[in-house]
Order: sequence, then structure tokens, then C-alpha cells
Amino acid sequence: MSRRPLFLSAVGLTIALLAGTGAAAAESPPRAAVTAAVETPAEFDDEAGGNSDADDPAIWVDPSDPARSLVIGTLKEGGLAVYDLAGRQLQRIAPPAPPTADDAPGRFNNVDVAYGVRLGRTTADLAIVSDRGRDQLRIYRIDGTRAARPLVDVTAPDVPFAFNADQAAVNDQSTAYGLTTTVDGGTAWTVVSRRSSTQLGLFRLVNTARGVSYQRADTLTLPGRFRLPNGTTWTPCDEPGVGPQVEGVVVDPVAGVLYAAQEDVALWKIDLRNHRFGAARIVEKVKEFGVPGTYDAAADECAYGANPGYGGTRITADVEGLAIYADRYLLVSSQGDSGFLVYDRRTLGYLGRYDVTDGAATDGVQHSDGTAVVHTRLNATFPAGLLVVHDGENTPAADGRANTNFKLLDWRAVAKPLRLAVTPSAPGPR
Repeated sequence: MSRRPLFLSAVGLTIALLAGTGAAAAESPPRAAVTAAVETPAEFDDEAGGNSDADDPAIWVDPSDPARSLVIGTLKEGGLAVYDLAGRQLQRIAPPAPPTADDAPGRFNNVDVAYGVRLGRTTADLAIVSDRGRDQLRIYRIDGTRAARPLVDVTAPDVPFAFNADQAAVNDQSTAYGLTTTVDGGTAWTVVSRRSSTQLGLFRLVNTARGVSYQRADTLTLPGRFRLPNGTTWTPCDEPGVGPQVEGVVVDPVAGVLYAAQEDVALWKIDLRNHRFGAARIVEKVKEFGVPGTYDAAADECAYGANPGYGGTRITADVEGLAIYADRYLLVSSQGDSGFLVYDRRTLGYLGRYDVTDGAATDGVQHSDGTAVVHTRLNATFPAGLLVVHDGENTPAADGRANTNFKLLDWRAVAKPLRLAVTPSAPGPR
């Protein structure tokens, strides 16, 4: 989501671990099986496929012709791909090469769109990408008049590392990871999470003589250890030195808050105040919250004990992609059981769940990571808005090769069975 938030007066950070969720519905919320209308080409995470692994989508709405709107998707080491509304690839951008053969290459993780960003005397729509391999942000100007190559790299050549001090630390890959952006008075502000860490950074994009760069304005560290009702302390299991990371993030542009998905822990609501992080509280814990685990170095995995029942009842870890539809609904990917949850944006009351299943034109969605949504009238296929989700297990496998892609859904396919509003608008989220 990429619109102006309301920045409020500053307060200190408060952590409130709530046992439940927002207001519960009087009757059991609905659950629906829905199908995608369109899908993008398969991406193969092997040498022959260029180590291309679909991960996170964003949507750019063309203000002059919404039918020419674009879907932009990260492909990790495969770079960035741009698609039309029929799922056809229009452009592919490779990530940066490593500085030396011993360094990590670029690896594009998350992407978001910022509308109406002031660049000197002009304004532009930007696609902003987290480069997990290089610990940087990449910035692309979106030019809808360039049908074959609509994204133009405007990243300054001297952009700094987002979190690390030097290249050796970057190679350890505790780097820029999840990403969302919002625009305040023509200035783009980007929230970036840090891989293998509980840290979040708030970055201000700045226009320079050499291109677009950024400055870190604030940081926030979420908890990595939690007090349980039985008086013990719980840390989500992982290899030593790795914290419970955040990936999915989205700004609520009306309330001026950030929602952050701490994968093995919970969905968080965090205030944004005077371009600073403010109070944070847990909205809903994952079902596995509090499950004891011991890391086995030989097997490189965790051995888990019994679930003590301290978690929530809806989200199966990992909690992942987040998106907001028309200032009404917060959409959440429950990656562990391949479902999607819907919450009322105002009350955070739970409204229902949808699963993307096999249809006549496309297969279903499993282990979804990123998601994006707009409520603009686009074309005959998406007249009430577009929902895009990552499919972590695209089928059928080609020649036995596992692959991934993105699925495009008509918002009405979700809204009708879940009894949600359909509020199409034009010309788009500006």
C-alpha cells in the first residue's frame, strides 16, 4: 500500500502481548475456496532457471489507462519481472552483480509501489525493491508509456547498505528483507525488515544529482523472547544467532500504523509517529506461539515439543504477506496452511478465510508469501479490483522441476463468498 499515513504525536514503545484477537464475530466467520483468473509464467529455482524464485508482488495502476496496469514481482536471484494483466511478462531486470567473486550477488526479496514521489521539479511513481543479497534498496521509475520496458533504474550508484557496516557483514546475509512504502507530501518513506533479526528500519528516499538514494530515519527492534502464562520464557527455535524475523509489512495509510508479520510469532500493529516508530502490540499470535524447540545442528533443523496452547487459533506459522483493500480489510497470508485471512481494518475483527484452489484456468496456491491488492476498476477481468498472491508450489511441475509464480484474482471472487464489500474506484490509489 502506498499512500500518505497520518503521523501522530510521539510516544514510547509499549509491548502488549494480548491473549486473543480483535472483536470476535457473533457467528462463525465464513471460509471460501476461490480460484485465480490469471497466472504468470513458471519460475525455476535451479541453475537452468537462473535460480529464479517468485516471492513478492506489487501492483501499479496506470492513471491514464487502468487496463494497462502492471504487476511487478520479485524473483530473488532471478531479479525482477513485470507483467501485464494477462500475466504476460513484459520486462525482466537482473539484480546487481556481486562486487567480487567472493561476495553475495543481488537477491530481490520484496517490492512495493510509491505514487507521486517528488524528484526535483518532477514527480514519478516508483517501484522500490529490497535487495537481500546486497543489503540495499533498488529504485525504479515506472513509465507506462514504455510498453516493453516500463521500469527504469534510477538508483544512485552510491546507495548505502541498509543495515550493515561493511561487505563482510553483508555476506552474512542479515540484510534488507521485507519492505513496504508510503508517501507523505511527495516524500517516500520505506519500512524495511532485516533478515534473521527482529529489527525494522524506516528509510526516507532522497533525490540526489546521481539518482535516488535513501537515509535511515529510525529503527525498531521487536522482542525475540516472550514471557509465557506459565512463567517461563520462550524463544522461537532457530539456529544460534538467528532471531524471529519479520517479512510481511504494510502501512495503513488512514490510521498511520504499520502491520508487521513476525513469521514464527505473531501479527503486530505498530504506530508510526512523527516519522518514527511508536507503540507496538500483538494483534494475533500464530498457533505455534510458545511451542518449545531445540535446534539440532547435525540435522540443521529444530525438534519440537508439544503445543502448550498459548497461541492463536487462526494463523499457522509462518505469518507472511500483508495487504489492505480499499481502507477496509487487512489481508494476511497464513503460509503454514496455505490460507488467507481477512480482518476488518478498523476493528481488527476477524471476517473469514479464503483458500486459492484449482480452477479451470489456473492451479491453486500453496505456501504463499507475498500478496498485493488494489480496488481500482482495471479491465473486464478485474472490474472491481485485483488481488495478486505468490504461489510457492506452482503445479504441475515441469519435467519434475518444482516451480513458483504469481496468481491474479478478481476481487469479487473473494468478496462474494466472504460477504465483503466491493468498492471499485478510479483512477487508482493516488
